[in-house]
Amino acid sequence: MPAPAKTALKVELLALLHDDLDTLERAYRATTEGATHEEAKPENDKDTRALEQSYLARGQAARIEELRASIAGVTALPLKDFDARPAALGALVTVDEEGAESTLLLAPAGGGARLAGGTVQVVTPPSPLGLLAPLAGTWQGHGFNQIFRPFFGNGSDADGLSML
Repeated sequence: MPAPAKTALKVELLALLHDDLDTLERAYRATTEGATHEEAKPENDKDTRALEQSYLARGQAARIEELRASIAGVTALPLKDFDARPAALGALVTVDEEGAESTLLLAPAGGGARLAGGTVQVVTPPSPLGLLAPLAGTWQGHGFNQIFRPFFGNGSDADGLSML
C-alpha cells in the first residue's frame, strides 16, 4: 500500500491541532465566565468555587499557548525527502516488527494522533513510545533497537526501516 502524501498528513495534523485549540478556547471562555459570574462569589469563607475555576482557567490558558506553539511548529515543519538522509522531524517512517508494519510521521507536535484513516501515527520527541530517539539518525533499511519492545527486523538491510 503506498504511503500517504506528507503534505496531506501535515494538513490533517494541523486540522486536528486547530480543532483541539478551538475546543480548548471554548472551554477556557466558559471557565473564565464561571469564575467571574455573580453566582460564583463565595457564600462563606469555605466556598472556593470561584478560586478553583480561576486555577482551572489559568491551566487552560497555558495549554492554549502550548497548542499555539505546537501549531507553529507543525506549520514550519519541512517536508523533505529522506531517501539518502537519516530520519529526522518530517520523516515518514515505516517500521516492521515481526511482520507487522506501522507507519509513523515524526513531527514536533501532535504525538499519538492517528492520520490517514488511522494508518499513520504521529510520534514526537517526548513521545511515550520512545521511538524518536532511536529513530533519529537511522538510515533507510537499517534496523534499530527500541527500549520497550524487541528489535525491529533481523538487522539485515532489507528489514527494519524505510523512509519517505
